[in-house]
Amino acid sequence: MSYAGDLDPAETHRMLAEDTDAVLVDVRTRAEWHYVGLPDLTPLDKRVVTLEWLTYPDGAVNASFATELAAAGVPKDAPVFFLCRSGVRSLAAAKAATAAGFRRAHNVTGGFEGDLDGAGHRGRTSGWKAAGLPWRQS
Repeated sequence: MSYAGDLDPAETHRMLAEDTDAVLVDVRTRAEWHYVGLPDLTPLDKRVVTLEWLTYPDGAVNASFATELAAAGVPKDAPVFFLCRSGVRSLAAAKAATAAGFRRAHNVTGGFEGDLDGAGHRGRTSGWKAAGLPWRQS
């Protein structure tokens, strides 16, 4: 079963702004949310759903991911956008959500921090931060 497709961060943000039912799910780890930051959807009067795809610190796939997604109040018929660091974990999460009955599960390409640049740093060439979209650090 295929997922709904890939969108870049700017298109994702636009869709979150335009569709009141649209949801952003950040599937990175707790450590990443706390130390790297989170997208800020408060200007859209929305919250980011934080739900680990791979659990920290062991890196195991979260076996209760779909159950926790539903428990977080994410409707199965809403557009759901999955975000991770670079777009790899979020792709796996979008596919798993689709298999669990979430019909409009999308992967956010480039993720929050994007690919490494020539100096080995993230957040400068692609991803949510590089696109200049709102974010915050705790």
